Amino acid sequence: MRRKQNGFTLIELLVVIAIIAILAAILFPVFARARENARKANCQSNLKQIATAAMMYRQDYDERWLPMSVTTNGFQN
Repeated sequence: MRRKQNGFTLIELLVVIAIIAILAAILFPVFARARENARKANCQSNLKQIATAAMMYRQDYDERWLPMSVTTNGFQN
């Protein structure tokens, strides 16, 4: 007489956990690279907006640059 099997064996569970761990180890660097590329794109977008604003200022104020000077404490208008 054979008993009915109600669940997974320990070996099957360990194999599934090992497969998940391997997939996670493969995918984590990919996600980290994608996140870094997203940060780069965001930074480039911000720089483009700052440059566009500076050029618009120049056009409106007779080709003068933004009034700003650098001091030892940082930036000062």
